[in-house]
Amino acid sequence: MNKLLFTLILLFSLNHLNSQVVGSNHSNYTEADTLRGSLRPERNSFDVQKYHLKLKVEPEKKSISGSNVISFEVLANMPVMQLDLFENMQIDSIIHGEKNLIYERRHNAVFIDFEKELSKGTTDSIEFFYHGNPVVAKNAPWDGGFVWDEDKNGNPWIGVAVQGTGASLWYPNKDHQSDEPEEAQMDIAVPNGLMNVSNGRLISEEDLGNGFTKWSWKVVNPINNYNIMINIGDYAHFSEKYNDLDLDYYVLSYNLEKAKEHFTEVKDMMACFYEKMGPYPFEEDGFKLVETPYLGMEHQSAVAYGNKYLKGYLGNDLSGTGIGLKWDFIIIHESGHEWYGNSITSRDIADMWIHEGFTSYTEAIYTECRWGKEEALEYIKGIRQNISNKSKIIGDYGVNSEGSGDMHYKGSNLLNTIRSIYDDDELWWNTLRDYTKTFKHQTITTADTESFFNKATQVDLEPVFNQYLRHSALPVLQLRQADDQILYRWKADVQDFKMPVDVIIDEEEIRFYATSEWQSYETGEELDELSVNDLEFYIETEILK
Repeated sequence: MNKLLFTLILLFSLNHLNSQVVGSNHSNYTEADTLRGSLRPERNSFDVQKYHLKLKVEPEKKSISGSNVISFEVLANMPVMQLDLFENMQIDSIIHGEKNLIYERRHNAVFIDFEKELSKGTTDSIEFFYHGNPVVAKNAPWDGGFVWDEDKNGNPWIGVAVQGTGASLWYPNKDHQSDEPEEAQMDIAVPNGLMNVSNGRLISEEDLGNGFTKWSWKVVNPINNYNIMINIGDYAHFSEKYNDLDLDYYVLSYNLEKAKEHFTEVKDMMACFYEKMGPYPFEEDGFKLVETPYLGMEHQSAVAYGNKYLKGYLGNDLSGTGIGLKWDFIIIHESGHEWYGNSITSRDIADMWIHEGFTSYTEAIYTECRWGKEEALEYIKGIRQNISNKSKIIGDYGVNSEGSGDMHYKGSNLLNTIRSIYDDDELWWNTLRDYTKTFKHQTITTADTESFFNKATQVDLEPVFNQYLRHSALPVLQLRQADDQILYRWKADVQDFKMPVDVIIDEEEIRFYATSEWQSYETGEELDELSVNDLEFYIETEILK
């Protein structure tokens, strides 16, 4: 393949990995966007407690059928409830008690009328019966949908990837990141000879006597809607432990020996992540890698793996340094999401950088654990080649809008810059561990993240977060010579921008506490002897005459 063409494809893939296009960075929002992205009384009046999916999957028909039992707590008197299910899926009935409920469909939203208003403080449930042929992904995981594939032996091999597009593509739910069920059970019937692997623990396997086997899995921790998952194939299973954590692997039967050798990296990863970020946040549900017919996704406790047992990103290094070829990108990146995205979840999809920026930073964390800080810094600098700096990385709130793909590696470079501002690695790692502990199993906002990292240091990080998250351009350190002085200041979108930055003059590292006003540094050196520590600070520089 032409090298330039391959690079363009790689960049496109990176900018969309785990960030499926849902209408980011535009203003032509529709009623469907608002219904999906906003919180109104029909959604705010209840809190989901549990989903219990009971489904039959028929590969030959590319269809699913069954129900979802949705248990919830009523937070305010509720005459009408909004759930979500793509309009191409057929509703059979919605049962409350023993009665059929009346409903109205508007785009992908379903408005359900209760015969009698449900009272605040009560708990209740409905069972939502449906069937249909869910949307097929054209290029999973970069677009949402089912993948109906076959392994090399001709066996059905089925997966789903719906982040951004929405879990309501294939099952009815409250499709907003602010509300996660406290637990979920998936009873999935598939043709005999195949296995379904879902999130959490396998609780039963039952031959239904009709050519189908039901595989039942249960999650006992809060879980994002888009993480609830099915994986169907001719799977072989093996397992091991990291301390008390169960590590389970489900791979195509003919890849078993290859997987046993390749997945040894998981223990090294866990040792690193436990040390730097704190314990795995879903120990009760265990950790799994599940081989899938698409590249990968962070499905909670059942991480999708499709990197073909290669190092790097399908055998390529996204940083261009060679360092990314030392480890399997999908294992490290998607597992990092267990901490950031799955345990700590952005309340609105506009704040998805909380998932992607932190998780992309875990790639550098793992590199540092294995090969040292200098290589980690080289990797972080290298991945800047994938950043466009053309649009902001926070999306628009309330309309199901992600920010730009820069949320990945601009986000991780922002975190590396903040670490450098801290200038205290012990403080940095303590803060990161405290962050994952404080917000474990919570949905949060960008403001929560900003406040948390700001409180840990005496440097005011507010202008730094504002510039990197809410504007597309990098701050520019302007420099000019004035006799035996070097003058410096920031040019940025944020008014009165200020941020310390480290520069090197005559092999000595010096910290400039730069602001938007000119300041001076007396030195006998010429300006061309000065360089910014660009391994630790992601900025631009401009030499003025």
